[in-house]
Amino acid sequence: MLNNSLPPFLPAGRAGAEAPGAATPGADTPGVDTPGVATPVAAADPAYVAKATKAAVEFERFFVSHLLQQMRASTRALAAEDSVFNDRVNRDMQDMADDVLAGNLAGQRAFGVADAILRQLLPAPLNKSK
Repeated sequence: MLNNSLPPFLPAGRAGAEAPGAATPGADTPGVDTPGVATPVAAADPAYVAKATKAAVEFERFFVSHLLQQMRASTRALAAEDSVFNDRVNRDMQDMADDVLAGNLAGQRAFGVADAILRQLLPAPLNKSK
């Protein structure tokens, strides 16, 4: 029997786990962590904001770096054997240049990945995303 009262994004194991209108323990207690929810107490801490920003920018750097690596790998796979794109000397230099480029793009938040992460981690007044 299907339970059509649950939204489709809830996992099946959560069906009936909470009664409608039931209070979540610690939901209205400041400082008590609820999984998946950024509490105002934790988000107001400048150290938390700095760590979250650093982690978000570092993830964007990783993401852009991986994107560039995959693009280079595709280019090398399609290039002819005597092509400049298959030269081993150029490959190492291109990989280093791609890492530097990824770091610069992430520092500028060019792709918006860090901003999207920070919008989820920080409340609106502290969110300084571009």
